[in-house]
Amino acid sequence: MEPKAIHLGPGADLRKSLEELAQKEQAEGFVLSVVGNLSQAAFACPGSDQPTLLSGELEIITLQGTVSPKGVHLHLSFSDAECQVWGGHLEHGSTVLKGADVLVGLLDHSSKASRPIADHQPHIRLAVAEGCPWSSRAMRMLRSLGIPFELTTPEAGSVPQIWIEGTMIGGYEDLADWHGQGKLERFRTGF
Repeated sequence: MEPKAIHLGPGADLRKSLEELAQKEQAEGFVLSVVGNLSQAAFACPGSDQPTLLSGELEIITLQGTVSPKGVHLHLSFSDAECQVWGGHLEHGSTVLKGADVLVGLLDHSSKASRPIADHQPHIRLAVAEGCPWSSRAMRMLRSLGIPFELTTPEAGSVPQIWIEGTMIGGYEDLADWHGQGKLERFRTGF
């Protein structure tokens, strides 16, 4: 692993800067540490398909997740002027106020040899509905993880409906459970 420190000045977009770092380095990795503040935070709350925007002097508490040339999957927590803590998926539009220092651990490319190689064919099918926040979250999760998927017509019942390698696993909560257990790793093309 190679540690990479970046300093972001006023007005920098936090998510875009990390995406650009991964593109420039053509490397995958994860956030190790962050210190700084934001003038605006854009983050996706659970159950919402639109980002929440908060403005003011916002102190970054944590930033966790992965970076890759194919995309990022990052969770942000921060406090407002009343020390109320907010958090969710980091979205574009999170703007640095005075400065932010981020330490990213970039993975050694030779470590890829020990990982199963995905064949880039979608092994995951999603049946979704337009305007459904859980459908949007399922698609966002897979995209941010660099996992290809195909969309299909829903069967009777709630959405999203998710099939992995031809077997229906359930909905969004089930997909999140698979991710939490590391069972989606072998489908990733971004790592």
